[in-house]
Amino acid sequence: VQLQASGGGLVQPGGSLRLSCAASGFTFSSYPMSWFRQAPGKGIEWVSTITRGSSSTSYSDSVKGRFTISRGNAKNTIYLQMNVLEPEDTAVYYCYAWALPRGPYWGQGTQVTVSS
Repeated sequence: VQLQASGGGLVQPGGSLRLSCAASGFTFSSYPMSWFRQAPGKGIEWVSTITRGSSSTSYSDSVKGRFTISRGNAKNTIYLQMNVLEPEDTAVYYCYAWALPRGPYWGQGTQVTVSS
């Protein structure tokens, strides 16, 4: 099983980034997927979840209205479009597969730094 996150980087406040997470080794389309993040010196924080058929999405209050989660089941990939980024969004972002009972599975993380 692999969850390969990419798309992180350094961006100025107010800017945008799009994260991707490519999955392999399990039946991607059968499971909800999420993004989590961990800011420096803090615990893991849930960011967003999308159902297996994209019929429903949910967001933490801290990112609602600024971030959009989506998925492409044909490409075994989920995305996180992040707009109006703030310094408080600086964190390592992880994708997560709710692949129970064999999983769940975590990706390796991608660093997002919001700074001027």
